[in-house]
Amino acid sequence: MSDSGGGFARVSERTIYEGRIITLAVGTFSGPDGSTFERDVVHHPGAVAVVPLLDDGTVAMVRQYRAPLDRLLLEIPAGIRDVHGEPPEQTARRELVEEVGLEAGAVELLCEIDNAAGFCDERYLVFLARDLQPVDRALQGIEEQHMTVERVVLDEVPALIASGVLTDAKSVIGLTLTLRRLGR
Repeated sequence: MSDSGGGFARVSERTIYEGRIITLAVGTFSGPDGSTFERDVVHHPGAVAVVPLLDDGTVAMVRQYRAPLDRLLLEIPAGIRDVHGEPPEQTARRELVEEVGLEAGAVELLCEIDNAAGFCDERYLVFLARDLQPVDRALQGIEEQHMTVERVVLDEVPALIASGVLTDAKSVIGLTLTLRRLGR
C-alpha cells in the first residue's frame, strides 16, 4: 500500500549516471511549505527474493560475495527483475533454478519491501516457494559461479539473526515471515 506524499512532491529530476542496472539522479522536490530541496536518487528495476522451504524444514540459501560489502553474505536466493515483461513470480522461479537448482511447485508472495527508501526506489517482492524438486543450476555471472548453497534449519533462523550471522534484510524479513506463516 502506498501513501500519498503528505504535501511533498517531485518537481524535476536530472540523470547524472546510467549504469548497467542502476541510474543515479538528482531530484528536486517541494515540501508542504512550498520550499524546494534536492536529493540523490538511485533508480533500480526492482528484485525478487525467494524462501525455498524444503520438506525437511530446511531452507536452501546461498553464500555469495557482495562487492559493496567486500565479503561473503548468507542470503535467500534473489535476483533483479531485469527481463522486460516477466511477471515477478516467474522471476522468482527462474532465480530458484539459477541459484540453488530447485523448481517450485508452489510460489506465494510473502511481502513487498522498499529496501533502501532513503535513497533508492528498489522494491523487493519476497516469495515463499514449496513443493521443491531438484533441477540443474543455471549460474549467471562471476559471483554466482563461486557461491555455495547451504541448507539452514528454519527454526534456527532467530538465533542466526540474533548472533549476527544472518544480516541480509530481505533474508531476515522473508525467513521471519515464513516462520510466522507456519505458526512458529
